[in-house]
Order: sequence, then structure tokens, then C-alpha cells
Amino acid sequence: MTDIKKLAAVALRYPENAVAPIIAAKEHGNLARRMIEIAEENDIPVVENDILENVLSVQDVGQCIPEETWFAVAGIFAFIARLEGENAVK
Repeated sequence: MTDIKKLAAVALRYPENAVAPIIAAKEHGNLARRMIEIAEENDIPVVENDILENVLSVQDVGQCIPEETWFAVAGIFAFIARLEGENAVK
């Protein structure tokens, strides 16, 4: 289990007409755990990626993700879209 003191969470959103996804929220510790719980309770996909989290967690809320993370984030969004498509067929 992840040490709660080291736990971090970053929420992204991708508004229509945005150049890149935007950091919607970020937290550490107990608040990060609560963010994850709320996401799961609302069927919002949660993806664990420690390296990406380390890069995104130092950015400001409301800021676009750094260009060097676009490829990794696009891969995550594509994975989520595939999962949602598979669940829609079932």
C-alpha cells in the first residue's frame, strides 16, 4: 500500500478549444486519497503513473500540462477512451 504521506493525485480536464489538457486539481496525502475516492465513486477513471504525477504535481492548477508530457497524457486519454468504448458495448 502507498504511504499516505507520499500519495499524490493530479486531476486533468481537457476543455473544448484548449491547446492541451489543464491541471484541474492536485493534492498530497489524505486529500489526494480523498480525490481518488471521489473519482472512483463517480466512475471517473484513475490511472497510476508516478513519473507523470511527479512532473504534473509541480505545475499550477489551471495551467496547461507541459508540452513534454503531451505524448504520455495522450496515451492515457486513449486508454480511457478505449475502456469507455468497451464498457458502452457491454
